[in-house]
Amino acid sequence: MTEVADFLNPDDWMTPASGPRYVQLRKRIEQGIQSGLLEPGAPLPAEREIAVLTDLSRVTVRRAIQDLVEAGAIVQKRGSGSFVTDAAVKVEQSLSRLTSFTEDMARRGFETTTLWLERGLFRPTEDEVAGLSLDPNASVARLSRLRLAQGQPMAIERASLPEDILPNPLAVDRSLCEVLGQSGHRPVHARQRISAINLGEEDAGLLGIAPGAAGLKIERLSYLEDERVAELTRSVYRGDTYDFIAELRLDRPGHGQGAR
Repeated sequence: MTEVADFLNPDDWMTPASGPRYVQLRKRIEQGIQSGLLEPGAPLPAEREIAVLTDLSRVTVRRAIQDLVEAGAIVQKRGSGSFVTDAAVKVEQSLSRLTSFTEDMARRGFETTTLWLERGLFRPTEDEVAGLSLDPNASVARLSRLRLAQGQPMAIERASLPEDILPNPLAVDRSLCEVLGQSGHRPVHARQRISAINLGEEDAGLLGIAPGAAGLKIERLSYLEDERVAELTRSVYRGDTYDFIAELRLDRPGHGQGAR
């Protein structure tokens, strides 16, 4: 712990111009995690010890730790203390490509596994009728699964598709995109909404993290070449394993809606 104590010495990182002290402490601990000084599963010093090392109040230390807990970087175990989340896999996911989980992980050399939660044909819900433009009396193919990479839970995917696009959900073994591609029904573009959430007890349990930890919810509509909606997906991702990256470009003069 001597190395950690030296790392937390406020003379090296705390300045009046760098914002609230709890934010500076949170960022310093994050630096320790990212640098490998605080390894996955490693315990943090007790709050009172951090307060002494940093010359901060216990309230300030507690707020910084709570921010890290909500972000999924730290997990608190009753009676044991605070520990760095054991997240061996960290993924940066581009928002500009329409790819499957299996394809994304294969590109990184990760081994993937799937735990099926639900798979079959069902009567559609109101949201599925509206999102997929279905007749209320039609059937919908529904796939719910826990996705793992290197044995670590990463995401919960819940997909719904019209029956004529996926008449046999049991045919999906690993990659839904592969099955849809074989039948000529692979989507070519999608629109999605990303929201920050605190994970409920059920989803947190499946993902192997504490209830209330930070997560990401993605709701996506995927379209065929003829603009028909082929898939409605609602996914939940661990906040400590996924970073979604978007590349932004500045419109050049004479381009875009602002041009005159």
